[in-house]
Amino acid sequence: MIRVLLADDEGMIRSALAALLRLEGDIDVVAECADGEQALAAALRLQPDVCLLDLEMPGLDGVEVAERLQRAIATRCVVVTRHARPGVLRRALASGVSGFLPKSRGADQVADVIRRVAGGARYVDPEIAADALSDERSPLTDRELDVLRAGRRGETTGQIAKSLSLAPGTVRNHISAVLAKLSVGTRQQAVLLAEERGWI
Repeated sequence: MIRVLLADDEGMIRSALAALLRLEGDIDVVAECADGEQALAAALRLQPDVCLLDLEMPGLDGVEVAERLQRAIATRCVVVTRHARPGVLRRALASGVSGFLPKSRGADQVADVIRRVAGGARYVDPEIAADALSDERSPLTDRELDVLRAGRRGETTGQIAKSLSLAPGTVRNHISAVLAKLSVGTRQQAVLLAEERGWI
C-alpha cells in the first residue's frame, strides 16, 4: 500500500479527493490536513510515502511544506495547484518536489502520479513544463525574492528582517532594489507582480 497524506485548505476538494483515492486498491490516505502547519506536523508524525500538497494554503504553502519535509524525512511530495505559474514550478523543483500538477486533473490521473512518484520517478504536468520553458526569468536575486516572500502579507520591515535574520537596513536596501528592477512604486505592487509571474 502507498501511504498518502493529503493537504488542501478547501474542505470539499480535500474530502472528495480523499474518498476517490481510497477507492484505489493500492492507496491508503492516512491523513487529511487543512493547512500547511497541520500537514507538516502530521507528515513528521506519520511519515507517509507521498504527501499530496495544495500550493495555496494559509500559513505555509505546499512548496514550503515540501521543502521542510525533504530535510527531515524520506517522504516524496507532489504539489497541486489551481494556478500553475512557471516560476512556481521552478521554485517547487528547486525545493525537491517530486511531482507538480494542476487541480484540473482527474482523480485517476492523480492516483497515477502518486504511483509514479512513490516508485521513485518525478512527474511534471506537460503543459506546465512547456509554459515554464517559455516563461521569462525573474530579474530578482534569491535574497530579494526571499524578502518579497517574507513580506507578502504586509509584514513590517522589522518583521521581515527578524524572519530572515537580516538587519532592517539590509531589508530596506533589498526592497529599494526590487522596486527599481520591477519599475513599481510600492512593495505591495512588487509582491503582486512577482506572484503573477510566479516568482514567489
